[in-house]
Amino acid sequence: MTSANPLSPLTYKDAGVDIDAGDQLVENIKPFAKRTMRPEVLGGIGGFGALVEVSKKFKNPVMVSGTDGVGTKLKLAFHLNKHDTIGQDLVAMSVNDILVQGAEPIFFLDYFACGKLDVAVATDVVKGIAYGCELAGCALIGGETAEMPSMYPAGEYDLAGFAVGLVERDAIISGKTIAAGDVVLGLQSSGAHSNGYSLVRKIIERSGVDLHAAAHQQLAADLLAPTRIYVKPLLALIETGVVKGMAHITGGGLTENIPRVLPDNVTAVIERKSWVAPSIFTWLQQQGQIDDDEMARTFNCGIGMIVVVAKADAESAITLLRDAGETVFTIGEIRTRQADEKQTMLV
Repeated sequence: MTSANPLSPLTYKDAGVDIDAGDQLVENIKPFAKRTMRPEVLGGIGGFGALVEVSKKFKNPVMVSGTDGVGTKLKLAFHLNKHDTIGQDLVAMSVNDILVQGAEPIFFLDYFACGKLDVAVATDVVKGIAYGCELAGCALIGGETAEMPSMYPAGEYDLAGFAVGLVERDAIISGKTIAAGDVVLGLQSSGAHSNGYSLVRKIIERSGVDLHAAAHQQLAADLLAPTRIYVKPLLALIETGVVKGMAHITGGGLTENIPRVLPDNVTAVIERKSWVAPSIFTWLQQQGQIDDDEMARTFNCGIGMIVVVAKADAESAITLLRDAGETVFTIGEIRTRQADEKQTMLV
């Protein structure tokens, strides 16, 4: 005769995964995702896969894709318990990347992973993602929420995002036509965007500043300012046919990103004093005692996107971008590269 098992039956919730919380999150985010829908999307949130048809406006379309996360800026969001803007950062990092090749972002997918799902926090995050998609004009067609007990510290989560856009094959922006005499325009950033935050957090630690204190609320807000999304103004500029090349200033700063769009035979000469950087960069540089070159290879230093145009087109390009709400500076010029010369020189 066997004895009865004294243990009670287990459920998935006993193991730390709350299916009901996941279902509630899906219901919470449906109205925000709905606002991002485009006519190409067939169906809504909740299916196993999302169906998107290629817009008829493209005659010979090429898909451009990008993926990224938010990095250790998340640690700052956890510390300040502020989660409603980090989703915009996530969208921006991917849509700005595919934009530089001339692509119009069509749809976006997100991946949210945590140890224990906090529905209110996750809803705030996805609201930010949806808002970022609205700014970019792309559809939030789905994603994945993964609740994995013991994988993450309590109260923390991780994010990844995936964007797909389309561009006409003969309209791909590669930078190959950039030549000596062209002008480099810089679009102002909102702050450090989503790069260099391991160093930012080190500076905060060294400074001893308490970001929860009332006296430092503006500093905290500046550090969490969401990444600018440049899609709509730059798509309008691209339509005019004047854009020769663009670079999204992310990890690696000005010195590492600008060369990615330049032909081998030219150099971009950037004038350091040609733009006004947000004050957060002054604070970071002073508190961290960081030299100018290290700033330029770590942070965007106030320029989130650069656009290269012919000198004759610079004035009209600046006017269009300013009319669209961008703060634009003429930050440099392209010249013939000398032997073994770096492709970005800050002077």
